[in-house]
Amino acid sequence: MTDQSQGGTGRWLKRITRSMAAEPRDSAELIDVLREASARGLFDADALVMLEGVLSVADTQVRDIMIPRSQMAFVAHDESPERIVAHAVESGHSRFPVIGEDRDEILGILLAKDLLRLQVEAAETFDIREYMRPAVFVPESKRLNVLLKEFRRSHNHIAIVVDEYGGVCGLVTIEDVIEQIVGEIDDEHDVEDDQNIRKEGPREFSVRALTPIGEFNRYFGTRFSDEEFDTIGGLLMQEFARLPRRGETARVENLEFRVMRADRRRIDLLRVSTPAYFEPPSGEDHEA
Repeated sequence: MTDQSQGGTGRWLKRITRSMAAEPRDSAELIDVLREASARGLFDADALVMLEGVLSVADTQVRDIMIPRSQMAFVAHDESPERIVAHAVESGHSRFPVIGEDRDEILGILLAKDLLRLQVEAAETFDIREYMRPAVFVPESKRLNVLLKEFRRSHNHIAIVVDEYGGVCGLVTIEDVIEQIVGEIDDEHDVEDDQNIRKEGPREFSVRALTPIGEFNRYFGTRFSDEEFDTIGGLLMQEFARLPRRGETARVENLEFRVMRADRRRIDLLRVSTPAYFEPPSGEDHEA
């Protein structure tokens, strides 16, 4: 950080400090002070979100944001290279735990980019051990601020979460932690702002949770009722009877819905899989 930026930050902090009627006694009161300062224009709403996120990571544990064990995308150590590549393409993930006889036996981490070597190597010589990276294990009680420091120091981007008995209970990535600070991070699989539904493959579609049920029905030829809910996300929450977590799936009318992105308040993005090749109706408008 340069002297100039340090001076700017110092002046910014002094302005907030001068605005305090009394020194905050805990993080909740500090957040109230920051919100008041933002309301008076000392910094914008985006900065407020990040400041609140920075404060929250010290009070948040890995178990609060991890992908649960039942929803982990993994590959088995004895799978064929063709099946592993297909699984990587289908899931859209870039890192996979490699399991042994069961999900409690994590042998390592497989990076999708390392599978590019298969293009120049004969499949019969494939040995997954040559492709695996060492797995990192963290307790589910670890605080996110500590985990983020460990990720930065070790240059790892994924960790296997274990319970007090050493059993695997989920996984967490550096993106999960960063999103607690800056909010959701869009990637190349996300639906563009002007689209509600986007075809990703012969059977795979990205769908915004706020897509109106009527639009969804026209696209997929379904007959979901919109009497109780206006959006496909609301309909899916009824199926779960709760707010689902990222990675959870539900099957409705032969369609598989996977929650790709969600926070503690709402579902944001879904992956819809059809049972067979599906071609959407031509000329249908699916803009937001």
